[in-house]
Amino acid sequence: MLQIRDFTQSNKNYIEFVKESKSLKKCSDDDILIGRYGASIGKILTGLSGAYNVALIKTKPKPDKLLKRYLKYILESSEFQIFITNIGSRAAQAGFNKSDLSDFKILLPSLFDQQRIATILDHADSIRRKNEQILEKYNELEQSVFYEMFGDLQTNPKAWPKIRLGDLGKLTSGSTPSRDNPEYYKGIIPWVKTGEVNGTLILDTEEKITQDALNNSSCKLYPKNSIIIAMYGQGVTRGKVAILGICATTNQACAVIPPNDIMNSIFLFSYLKMAYENLREMGRGGNQPNLNVGMLKDYEILNPPMELQIRFSEVISKIESQKHLSEQSLKKSEELFQSLLQRAFRGEL
Repeated sequence: MLQIRDFTQSNKNYIEFVKESKSLKKCSDDDILIGRYGASIGKILTGLSGAYNVALIKTKPKPDKLLKRYLKYILESSEFQIFITNIGSRAAQAGFNKSDLSDFKILLPSLFDQQRIATILDHADSIRRKNEQILEKYNELEQSVFYEMFGDLQTNPKAWPKIRLGDLGKLTSGSTPSRDNPEYYKGIIPWVKTGEVNGTLILDTEEKITQDALNNSSCKLYPKNSIIIAMYGQGVTRGKVAILGICATTNQACAVIPPNDIMNSIFLFSYLKMAYENLREMGRGGNQPNLNVGMLKDYEILNPPMELQIRFSEVISKIESQKHLSEQSLKKSEELFQSLLQRAFRGEL
């Protein structure tokens, strides 16, 4: 019984199974499905076969008119994604039914041209995915260096002493300046939301606030190298971490650990990234699973010698510099792919 997470997570060990039934809706691994609800609305999924649940809708293109490969790219285009997001925003719970799709119009060239366009987009997509794979290899290298130097977090084979996050310094959360005053959001002070906390260095934010907003709210301006932990989020957000490359404020869903003399910030950032599942587990229970500052203050982590932490941070800094070059290549390949996708949708390929 396939769910959206089964298509998006690399680990396939948790797929659920159900008894055969005539009422089951089924898909093949070349079928293209669309996420119907919530944060996954409009997500385009393919590559698995089985039964699928109500959160997915299967496309069934007529083979004499529409190729699946061409359809997949059309559905991934910004035109369709904006269309489906607008439909979902009108519902009480973001979602759509198959009848909602009937007004969406697509460019329908000949099957020969569909094949030609899909092949061009396949090549561009291949370049994009190769760059993604290179980035993933750098991430794996960082993890490998960490485990080589410090061992497994859970078993602690090197018997490092432990320390509470609360003992590293004052761990606090941010605030949201009143939305009733739109002038508060026309400033230059970066304001981080949990959606921007994604295991990376934060150098800019989607929204920025004014000094008045900072003065008239519980917001705090945190220094560079502060560690941010996302406390809320039903999807993958809860438990994610980031490190500030700038001075910034945050909303109340973010917990922040300022830099301190007890633990190296790069070491702590890498540690908490690898403790993601463990952090998420702490927030389970209740109607709306969340973390809070109290839980995080009591969270114990390993505390190896500072000189080893600094040596680790020096190695990671070299890896990160190479990773940055790969991120730039990925950005360019993503822009190329999106440009070709837009041209295909407008009939210019």
